[in-house]
Amino acid sequence: MNPKVRVATKKVHIGWRKLLPHPALSVFMWGLWLLLINDISAGHVVLGAFLGWFIPWITYPFWPESTPVRKPLVVMRFLSRVVVDILVANYVLMLRIIGPTRNLHPAFLTLPLDVQNDFTITILASTICLAPGTVSANLSNDRKSLLIHVLNVSDVEMAITDIKRRYEAPLKEIFECS
Repeated sequence: MNPKVRVATKKVHIGWRKLLPHPALSVFMWGLWLLLINDISAGHVVLGAFLGWFIPWITYPFWPESTPVRKPLVVMRFLSRVVVDILVANYVLMLRIIGPTRNLHPAFLTLPLDVQNDFTITILASTICLAPGTVSANLSNDRKSLLIHVLNVSDVEMAITDIKRRYEAPLKEIFECS
């Protein structure tokens, strides 16, 4: 028996993806930290950079597989539509809340979903929640419909058609390539 024990060592190659799993998110979080803290001192710049790296790195195993964006121009058009819709909804909701409450017509809508990818459904539900006065309340167990509460709606069918045309169709084109 040989008294010298040879220990096999493997050369571990750690790729950039392991060290910095979400670079855009890291930069975004770093910038957001600096905006929230409202201080550009060296300590906060370093702490923000550390948090921007550490949080995505530690949560990397929990992230779903990435979904490719197929049409970046449609993304820009979609984002601009969402921003305009949020601004208009804020103004309209302000007028409705200031006015008499009898002018409010709340309702629950059941939106039949054409999108199938979990990520796309999440983006759709989140987009609906961004506009004031609307909340995505529940996703059906079979993932075929989304329950939405709307603070003021006069025509339910028109509201469903509008959501499908303005939000679901572009998301389907962006992520699911319909």
